[in-house]
Amino acid sequence: MKLLRLTLLLGLLPLLTFAQTDSTTLTKVGDKLPDFSFELEKGKTVSISDYKGKLILINFFATWCGPCNMELPLVQKQIWEKYKDHPKFSFFVFGREEGWDILDPFKQKKGFTFPMLPDLKRDIFKKFATQSIPRNIIADEKGNIVYQSIGFYEEEFAKMVTFIDNYMKTLSK
Repeated sequence: MKLLRLTLLLGLLPLLTFAQTDSTTLTKVGDKLPDFSFELEKGKTVSISDYKGKLILINFFATWCGPCNMELPLVQKQIWEKYKDHPKFSFFVFGREEGWDILDPFKQKKGFTFPMLPDLKRDIFKKFATQSIPRNIIADEKGNIVYQSIGFYEEEFAKMVTFIDNYMKTLSK
């Protein structure tokens, strides 16, 4: 029985490490965050570099994506509600290939209060990856990528929350 468990665990190990090593990811931990501009609200464009000096969490999702729909309510409760008012934290959720016409009703229906922004032509997404969502990228206050994940796995999500919690403690000092 123990041998069976060990075999299963070893067989699943590549799936657990997939998030950090797959060929669809164009950035890696330690890279500078690619520069890009985006519409923060209808008619107001900003640059991600405007948020330098903060811990930045970027999430890519789609409204039709099952794992994304499992992850976002947890992001709302475990990350956004905790740090939304912290002056050293910014969070942006980009709807891959989705515009305001889809994102606004989805956000309202789900009760999300974090920024949910369009990436209609994948202009932002393609700076980070070629495929696969949900996808999270965290950049430190200097603009360096310090964390990345692909997909939704409870264990990986818990690691990300712990990473953010620990990092935010250092910014609060």
